[in-house]
Amino acid sequence: MGHNRASSPVFRFRSYLTLIRLGIVAIPCAFLGLVADVPRLLAAHGVPVKTGIDVYEAMNSEPFAGKRVGLITNQTGVDSEGRRTIDIFAGRKDLKLVALFSPEHGISGSKDEAKIADAVEEKTGVPIFSLYGDTRRPTDDMLKGIDLLVFDMQDAGVRFYTYVTTMAYCMEAAAKNHIEFVVMDRPDPLGGVVIEGPMLDADRTSFTAYFPMPVRYGMTLGELARMFNAENHIGADLRVIKLQGWHRGEEYAQTALKWIPPSPNLRTLNESFLYPGIEIVQAGGVSVGRGTGTPFEVVGAPWIRGNELALELNRRKIPGVSFAATQFTPNDGVFRGQGCHGVKITVTDRSGLRSVRVGLEIADALHRTYPDQFQLGRIIALLGSQPTIAKLEHGSPPREIIASWGNDLDKFAKMREKYLLYH
Repeated sequence: MGHNRASSPVFRFRSYLTLIRLGIVAIPCAFLGLVADVPRLLAAHGVPVKTGIDVYEAMNSEPFAGKRVGLITNQTGVDSEGRRTIDIFAGRKDLKLVALFSPEHGISGSKDEAKIADAVEEKTGVPIFSLYGDTRRPTDDMLKGIDLLVFDMQDAGVRFYTYVTTMAYCMEAAAKNHIEFVVMDRPDPLGGVVIEGPMLDADRTSFTAYFPMPVRYGMTLGELARMFNAENHIGADLRVIKLQGWHRGEEYAQTALKWIPPSPNLRTLNESFLYPGIEIVQAGGVSVGRGTGTPFEVVGAPWIRGNELALELNRRKIPGVSFAATQFTPNDGVFRGQGCHGVKITVTDRSGLRSVRVGLEIADALHRTYPDQFQLGRIIALLGSQPTIAKLEHGSPPREIIASWGNDLDKFAKMREKYLLYH
């Protein structure tokens, strides 16, 4: 597959664009508009990246023939033409879709509630078992009569995003009940190269932290499933239906696939890139824009002086972002209905953006300026690293803290290498 992809027009075009970005290849000014419109150009070749469900549909034979299938999915489980995986399976004559399982935010991805109830899928009449209700794992009763569990949904590429844990819990239940488990793979929206953030403390695993790994891990769900299965000794009968045409250096915008928000507050790719760092600081007692039109693009509180915070953050010259003073009133989350002062974050370069660093710099600035209001210790909830909190509390500069993660990240990168499926 590597040889075929390297010889394809799309791959050569992408490689040429990479050389342009690095300044190795010169390009006439008249052509710069084409370079800026990479997704449209790639789409002109047909969808260059095929997700797992696309690959499945193109198979000459039915790999799940005779199986009674349970499908773990939501609104992101669609093929490149927008057809739902639910409908694709329900329309097959040689298998039977008998159950659906939904994650946080429900089968439609629109609910932002503490618990979501079971339901029935309107179009197909198939029962939906919520895995974000009274139970977070499929029970033995839910799995009765199922031969195969299929996972197909888009994640966020972030350790504390709960879809990752839902997949792992379903793998554990499948192994216990001797049910085959299949992952329909999809790209990591943040790309598959950058690894960032502290490693999770070993004693802090939870529903928002299934496995000791960094905040940004740079892996697809299929790769994560392989790693979880081996490193956590799950023992699932696992199969990954791989992506075609994706390579690790691509973020989602370069795939020409349509971005479907995986949850209500990840509406754009810029918000998705900011999310790993900005979401972390919310626990310290600030709004991160939930309940506004720009979640994760603003940070504020009634007690913040926005001009001063913007000046301080811009002084730090954080790559990939700039800051401006702003005011907003969130209708959800922290300070709901209250006027907040703070900063608007503009992404200036997604490739250079290190979102966990952005979050760390904001937390450090708030801690130094508002030590009585900003509750630094509470960001451990998603940051997951007590040594990092301790360094912040003692006044270590964020750059030094980030450098201190190096050895752990190198070890993780070496460990994860044997589970990678793409180059």
